[in-house]
Amino acid sequence: MNGFLWSAILGMFVATYSVRASFIVFGKKLRFPPAVIQALGYVPVAVLTAIVVPEALQPGGQLDVSATNPYLIGTLVAGLVAWKTRNVLIAVLISFAVFGLMRWLL
Repeated sequence: MNGFLWSAILGMFVATYSVRASFIVFGKKLRFPPAVIQALGYVPVAVLTAIVVPEALQPGGQLDVSATNPYLIGTLVAGLVAWKTRNVLIAVLISFAVFGLMRWLL
């Protein structure tokens, strides 16, 4: 590997380690304003959405919003079941069943 690549790897290591170590080093002295704490509550939803939606809408890299897209239908079923039941495990199991059934039938 060349020097530029090693420099990039080392730089990313230092940046990642610094962010993670800051919580240990500063400990209880580090206080966030209430607005930041509230905003951090939305991070898991945003990250999960950023991971799931592109795959649901573009399986294989091609845009597919049809009713024959098992990824999209499974995702929509999971969202609906999770919203109605407030139970993530049931939502995942039912959406897996719908996805598998669609893959088998189509």
